[in-house]
Amino acid sequence: MSDFVHLHIHSEFSLLDGANRIKDLPIRAKELGMKAIALTDHGVMYGAIDFYKACKKEGIKPIIGCEVYVAPRSRFDKEPNIDNRYNHLILLAKNNQGYKNLSKLVSLGFVDGYYYKPRIDLEILEKYSEGLICLSACLAGAVNQALLNGQEEKAEEIALWHKKVFGEDYYIEIQNNGIREQVLANQKLIKLARKLDIPLVATNDAHYLKKEDAYNHEVLLCIQTGKRMSDPDRMRFETDELYVKSPEEMIEYFNNFPDAIENTVKIADKCNVEFEFGHTILPNYDVPKEFETHYDYLKKLCDDGLIERYGESPSKEILDRAEYELGVIKKMGYVDYYLIVWDFIHYAKSVGIPVGPGRGSGAGSILAYSIGITDIDPIKYGLIFERFLNPERVSMPDFDVDFCYERRQEVIDYVSRKYGHDHVSQIITFGTMSARMVIRDVSRVLDIPYAQADSLAKMIPNELHITIKKALEQNKELKEQYENDEQVKNILDIAMGLEGMPRQASTHACGIVITKDPVDTYVPLYVRDNQISTQYIMTTLEELGLLKMDFLGLRTLTVIQDTINLVKQNRGIDVEFDKEMADPKVYKLWQEGKSCGIFQFESQGMTNFMKELKPDCLEDIIAGVSLYRPGPMDQIPRYIKGKQNPGHNEYTHPSLEPILNVTYGCMVYQEQVMQIVRDLAGYSLGRADLVRRAMGKKKLDVMAKEREVFIHGQEDENGNVVVPGCVRNGIDEKSADKIFDEMAEFAKYAFNKSHAACYAVVAYRTAYLKAYYPAEFMAATLNSFLGNLDKIPQYIDECKTLGIEILKPDINKSSTKFTVEDGKIRFGLGSIKNVGTVPVDNIVKERKENGEYKSFTDFCERIADEAVNKKCVESLIKAGVFDNFEQTRSTLLASFENIIDVIQSSKKKGFAGQVSMFDLGSSEDKEEMEEIKYKFEEHEELSSKELLSIEKEMLGIYISGHPLEKIRHQIEMQTNINTIEMKKIDEQNSSQFDTENMTREKSKYVDGQKVKYAGIITSVKKKYTKNNKIMAFVTIEDLYGQAEVIVFENAYINSGSSLVEENIVIVEGRLSIREDEETKIVANEIKEFGDQKQKVLMLDITETPEEEKAKLRGAIKYFKGDRNNINVFVKVGEDNASCGAIYCNDEILKVFEDIIGKTNVRVEEKVF
Repeated sequence: MSDFVHLHIHSEFSLLDGANRIKDLPIRAKELGMKAIALTDHGVMYGAIDFYKACKKEGIKPIIGCEVYVAPRSRFDKEPNIDNRYNHLILLAKNNQGYKNLSKLVSLGFVDGYYYKPRIDLEILEKYSEGLICLSACLAGAVNQALLNGQEEKAEEIALWHKKVFGEDYYIEIQNNGIREQVLANQKLIKLARKLDIPLVATNDAHYLKKEDAYNHEVLLCIQTGKRMSDPDRMRFETDELYVKSPEEMIEYFNNFPDAIENTVKIADKCNVEFEFGHTILPNYDVPKEFETHYDYLKKLCDDGLIERYGESPSKEILDRAEYELGVIKKMGYVDYYLIVWDFIHYAKSVGIPVGPGRGSGAGSILAYSIGITDIDPIKYGLIFERFLNPERVSMPDFDVDFCYERRQEVIDYVSRKYGHDHVSQIITFGTMSARMVIRDVSRVLDIPYAQADSLAKMIPNELHITIKKALEQNKELKEQYENDEQVKNILDIAMGLEGMPRQASTHACGIVITKDPVDTYVPLYVRDNQISTQYIMTTLEELGLLKMDFLGLRTLTVIQDTINLVKQNRGIDVEFDKEMADPKVYKLWQEGKSCGIFQFESQGMTNFMKELKPDCLEDIIAGVSLYRPGPMDQIPRYIKGKQNPGHNEYTHPSLEPILNVTYGCMVYQEQVMQIVRDLAGYSLGRADLVRRAMGKKKLDVMAKEREVFIHGQEDENGNVVVPGCVRNGIDEKSADKIFDEMAEFAKYAFNKSHAACYAVVAYRTAYLKAYYPAEFMAATLNSFLGNLDKIPQYIDECKTLGIEILKPDINKSSTKFTVEDGKIRFGLGSIKNVGTVPVDNIVKERKENGEYKSFTDFCERIADEAVNKKCVESLIKAGVFDNFEQTRSTLLASFENIIDVIQSSKKKGFAGQVSMFDLGSSEDKEEMEEIKYKFEEHEELSSKELLSIEKEMLGIYISGHPLEKIRHQIEMQTNINTIEMKKIDEQNSSQFDTENMTREKSKYVDGQKVKYAGIITSVKKKYTKNNKIMAFVTIEDLYGQAEVIVFENAYINSGSSLVEENIVIVEGRLSIREDEETKIVANEIKEFGDQKQKVLMLDITETPEEEKAKLRGAIKYFKGDRNNINVFVKVGEDNASCGAIYCNDEILKVFEDIIGKTNVRVEEKVF
């Protein structure tokens, strides 16, 4: 029996079209007895390397190909209704030259030819044809289309051109796919091939793995096109035959054309592409001529840097560490890597671009510290080099570098100039169909009601890397529905068939690849929004040995630099951070819970942790960054206890004390695991890192072997001790076994101390600036969130807490951004709605060059040529920037258009030149002419309510005074949620990982939870449902932002009189938390806000001793939780103060009575 090879296959990387998973294709080929298989995705090569590796793993020969799109004319022609038509063509790489040419063609399809699809043309097809095999493709191929249109001569012409270019490597493709037109096409194709002496080849254009997958594939097409299965005009394939057929099926169908089958094997034999993995290909770095080698230059940089960091006589420990690192770096071939990273960081610092102190394990390198790649001393903070570069684990080192997010692109541009623009590219990433998302998509396609789909999706736990299969194991209710409800089973079965497939391609937020030769020599390119990226993801590029760098844009670095600039500008001070990072005034912010704006420490949970911990050194901050995450959180009480009771830490064995005393007996860092393995059992640090990795990844076989080595040691075949082991080092077997268990349990959650230390430095610097220069720091923070109306109100509120006044924008005092005046923050003109930075920059420039604006008319005259339009001027008036001039805002709003028209008219007539007609005559004449020239339409000023309203409209927030400010306390007492909490819910629901805020707290709110929310109504949008029932979408703003409230008919009828814009109301309702939209409140009742009586727990502690007061504080704290039902007040003499809210019942009431006496505890009504 003849063999057969599939040469026309679409995988999941034919996005939302192909449904073959890369990993399944070689397995299926093996099952069907095939020795090779090809991958030919539409216009892309995204999956080529993954496919290659998957095939090699299964012992199947991989054939790398692509079904390219060919433009009807030149790839540069992009005329509607002509050039949006294209033909398909299959190209297969015979060898590595063929792979390079295929990569080049696919790249040019995106870079030059993209028009609806990435298109090549015949010119470049001929130019890059070497090493390629060409098949005429499916019904969309040029030959097929000509034949089906009755153009036999044209078909011959096309086929002969390809035969001329590819010679014996051009084949006419016939298919067995169940499509009616294909049967007709096959007859004509066979006739043409025989006439022109062009060999035939049989394919099947497989889009899915098995015949039964056809329905799932139809669902996938509907997801791609936004259609439903019930739509009559949806895109569909009129066949269920586009699967990976067995050789027997293909041979039977083409039994009259055995050569078409045999040629598949001949083609497979011709294709022999091989990839090399793990061989590093670094770009060329040119060192100064006076240095003989690259190593000599790095050594000189290191020697100079050690003196700069540690003084003229560094200790032996430091010199030995530096020499050791240099030796490892040289031996492993990473000298150029260090030089390349040093070069672009050095450039950034030399031009004033803020650079972070480091990120990740690279901070463990003293060489990196000495030459300025990192800014944290690895010796002082016990950071380990082998965690970064391990001579026993050959893998590429990885310096991730943070830059000011406003100037990150400048560094990328520098690298592009240095190594060549075609040697630098951004990197692709793929969004995949997550468990929840694919359930919603499938449900929509199958016409399942949204509420039902949403309910089903929410049964999937909201955790990283969750799958539907895992969810069925974890959630009993979901499993019951799956087993007992046929509809649910159908949805989940289809969803599991599609889950995890790539949905769309996008550009990685920070990844950059730098290559020795042009990038498309190694990998195909992709273009999105005029940005060029590689078609392979970051990990694939690393496997191919290419240099991948993360250039991260960190907002906080911009805030730090802007603060430093503002301090210099306002106070003439050059900010210098204390090198020891030990200033008590800085740590006091954390101790008092004033961490708003401090990097990594803004969340309420982190704030509470720090208040309780009372940190007083950077080690505490490093530990804070590491501990406040799921898993290690369990260690927090033990850490706090150790901090507050020094000398009472507990250790499994005394030998652990030198390693764990810095964290009060807790295992917090990965580096501590490595130190334990080294110091107790005698491992090398390189091998210790391998053990740590095995523990972290739960490699049970490796761990079992290493447990024995850790306890009893290891000898080589000659009886020489390789690893002493704990027992040889005087640690009893029982303790050693227990220590290994503790390490194995903890390693799952252990954090990289080098990374935490770097972030702690950034956190300390933000805290330092807030402690010493609060106005400048808050102004810089506000500037970093310009246009973000979720964050600005929060920081404005923090300014009020700090006693920093926010000044209204002023035409003669404001700059583009927020600035500082005498300890107060002035609102920037650039933050005003509808104004824009270019007009504002022109306004500020004119003022600096020619003095302050003397009047509104002076302003209008001077900016007439500066592209400041009427809309911009109107917005400036509404924002109150001209309030210091004599006219009211209402007068200016009524008059500004006429005044601008007069100025423009006079300029056209030549009146407004260097000498205008109004400059002639006496001063009295001038005043009289001025009145004639500018006619103001006088109006009384708007009401304070109207002024606040337009101020809010233009600035996004209230500056003069918030309408809710006077009733802030009443609102806090009567509500249990605000917009800050609602935004946190959205952040926690987001699947995006925020690199600036690594911690993710578990939300205390759930979908459907009853809430009370109060604020001012800013908009009411009424509509009628399909059932002709009235409802409304109401936007209500509190002191921190705004939320949408959905009001259905019953609530609308009951609340109708309250639903008026600018009314202050309280909403009782339930939360609507959905993954794909912002959190909303569904109202049960809306009523106007007013004084209300509420029951409170009053605790009189006037005569309570301190010991009982401490117990009382503990009880109040203990009974706080998610079900709070009463506010607590403590009374001292005639004064009383709020202590928040607790959950209270008769039993809890008795607890308080036992502490301070029954007569001092009472529940009473209080007016709010």
